[in-house]
This record gives sequence, C-alpha cells and structure tokens, in this order.
Amino acid sequence: MPSLPLTELRAIVGDAHVLDDAGATAGHLTDWTGRWTGHADAVIRPRTTDEVSAVVALCADAGVVICVQGGNTGLVGGSVPPAGGDPARRPLILMTTARMTDIDGVDAIGRCVGAQAGATIDAIDRQAAASGLRFPVDLASRESATAGGLVATNAGGIRMIRHGNTRRQVLGIEAVLADGRILRRWTSLVKDNVGYDLPGLLAGSEGTLAVITRVLFRLIAPPDGTLVTVAAVHHVADAIDLLGALSGRGLNIEAAEIMSEAGISLVEEYGSRRPVAARAPFYVLVETSGPGDVEAVVLEVMENAPVADAVLEPGPARALWSAREQHTESIARSSTTPVVKLDVSVPIRALPEALAELDAVAGVVDHPCRPILFGHIGDGNIHVNLLDVPEDRADHVTAHVFGIVAANGGSISAEHGIGRAKTPWTHLGRSEADLAAMRGIKDAFDPRGIFNPGVIFG
Repeated sequence: MPSLPLTELRAIVGDAHVLDDAGATAGHLTDWTGRWTGHADAVIRPRTTDEVSAVVALCADAGVVICVQGGNTGLVGGSVPPAGGDPARRPLILMTTARMTDIDGVDAIGRCVGAQAGATIDAIDRQAAASGLRFPVDLASRESATAGGLVATNAGGIRMIRHGNTRRQVLGIEAVLADGRILRRWTSLVKDNVGYDLPGLLAGSEGTLAVITRVLFRLIAPPDGTLVTVAAVHHVADAIDLLGALSGRGLNIEAAEIMSEAGISLVEEYGSRRPVAARAPFYVLVETSGPGDVEAVVLEVMENAPVADAVLEPGPARALWSAREQHTESIARSSTTPVVKLDVSVPIRALPEALAELDAVAGVVDHPCRPILFGHIGDGNIHVNLLDVPEDRADHVTAHVFGIVAANGGSISAEHGIGRAKTPWTHLGRSEADLAAMRGIKDAFDPRGIFNPGVIFG
C-alpha cells in the first residue's frame, strides 16, 4: 500500500501548510450542512499554481488521492473527502485553496478580471466595482464562496436570470491536470473557436477532472439603478404572471425570488423584518432595471396585478433582500436535525404544481418533516429544505422529492452539483449513454482516479 510522502509535501508548500493533526484538520472535514464528514490523512494548503502542480505530480507518482476544497460552502458533500477515506484504501489528502486569494487588475476595456481559485465572490466583486464594473454571479454565501468552487459547481445564484450561470462568465481558466501538468486557456477574446471548450468542460466538473487554480471572469456594467419590489400573492401562477407583465413592459429582470409564508415567518422569528404587512401564501421579490421611470412602470403593473400587498425600494434595498438571504441561516437554526437541502429545478410552467406537491411531502412520509421552500422563480430553481427529518430517513425523503421533480420534468441538481449526496439518483436526469460518456471523459482526464473519488459517479 502506498505511503503518504509528508516530507516531500512539506518541502513543496512549507511545514506550516501541511496539517496532519486531527485538531488542525477537523474544520476542513465537515461540510457546511453538517451532514457530511470525511477522512483525510493530511490537509495541504498551497499558495501558487506551481505548488499545486508539484503536489499533484508527487501524489500521482505516489498513488495518493486528492480532494479539493474551496470555501467549503457546498451543500452536496462534494467539498469534503469520503467518510472512510479513499474506497481503494490509498492515502488521501485534502487540498484547500484558502491561501490562493490573489486578484489581478481589472481590464476595464475587455471587461474581465483574473482571480486565483481561493478569491471570494465578494472580493472579486469589490475589485470590479473599483473600476465601475460588476461580477455577474451573486450568492448569499458571497463572503466565503470562492472562484474555484464557483466554477467547479457551475453555480447559478440570484443574478442568473439576467446574466446566466458561472460557465457563461468564464473566459479563461488555469488548472492542474492529474499528472501535474498545467493547462492554461487564458484569453479575453469573445471569439476563440479553436477546438474543444475546455474551460466550459471544467465548469461543473466538481473537482473530478482537474484542480482549478485561476479563472479569467467576464465582468459587466451594472445598471444605472434598480428597483426592488416584494409582493404578497395568493398563487404561484400570480408571481409568474407578474414577472411576465414586468418584462412585457420592457423592464430588465435583474433577479426574481419566491418565498413562502412558512419561510417568511421563520426569518421573522429569528429577527428579520417582515417585508410587507399583509400575509399571503407566497411572496415574490423582483429587482428590475430599465430605461425611463422604472418605478412608474412597476406601480402601474402592480395596480393591475393580483397582489395582496407590495412594497418598493430603490436598490440595493438590503432590508428587503434580507428576508430572502436570511432563509438559510434561519432554517439551520430552527431544525432539530441536519437540514435535508435539495436544490432542484422544474420547467417554469410546472412550478405551481411542483411547489404544491413538494410542500405536501410532510403529509405523505412516516416521520417528522417540515418543508421550507424558496428559490429563483425566474429560472424554475427551487431550494427544498426539509427540517427535523431523522438522519436515518434522509435518503427516503430525498428519493420522494426527486420522484416529484422527475415527474414534473425537472432536474435533481439545478446549481449545487451532484457531489456525494445525489449520486444514487443521477439516472433520473441522465441516460446510461450520457453517463457512460461522462465516465469516459473522467477516465481520459484522470486515468488513475486520484481526483475526488465518489463525486458525481459514486
């Protein structure tokens, strides 16, 4: 059986950045949800791409497995190693990009910026803002989610309706392949059609193909101003119609979120202000921009829409957004067990039926289950949170939810990836031929299977 080359690893990254004491590594081995805890023989903290390359080359030669971690904000167990270590009993290290935080100067003409894999979304956005630009992807975990993790999971976020997912923002990429070679596809060209789209392939690969070390991101010009509206509605269809009416009047939908009364009541219980006075089954938050008097257009639409109550504030309207962004923390605090968090999507036309069926899950399972549903209504993405579920029943209720999603023509993973959590259900969204093609790509990039064993493919 191979042994872990600790002396050589310390020579590459420095003694202080090879952690093999249980107390020092523990914080890296449990994911944000608390549901997934893995085992690693050491945690390695490289600073540069060259250090990553040297570590990977050494591990490839020594038969050591590598799991990669960014901000560890993932929700599907993909950011931590397997619970028992490598299934093939090889030594395993966790490589964290926490020290790789450099951000390049902004190319204001080409509207792009390069960042190391450990740079946070918030830091990249602040760098862009200094040049009058914006990073197009935004998540509630913006202060801890990192560039590498963002790309590895092809994250979506609250601005996806306007700007697309992370893959759309990637102009170039630098990554270390499974033999230690450095792949660098780095150009700000809008048109560069030479061969396969390798940056696009690595986006969403969840650390199974290569170690992403740097990313060249597209930036955008922010709107001159936005208006944030929260409307209380009685039906999901009313929220969908409201978005259609706003866009039909020529407004840009910058973000569109849906929340339930159960979720709003929960965040209110934990200290957030209720956004509107009236109570209703659902609340839609929509941020709009556009030419002319945006507020006048929104007010006119609201007067003719079936809304119980509404409030408008100029963007960024942090207080209104707080009702949405405090959902995750409030849910975690309220549940008596680790929350079963399921990120799914369905066609927008199926949202009313799917949300009703998902909310009714508690009545058809034989164990405690308290659903809190919210998500990105503009792209059909629902965040299903099931509270108080006994840990030994999590897979049972997950299968039930995924059955509802599949029956409504949806996807078991909208923006968080497959990780370790969803591998038993990939057949619901991919055919055997599709899965075989993906396995072929994995084998070509990583023939020894040293990157993230158990992620995506189980």
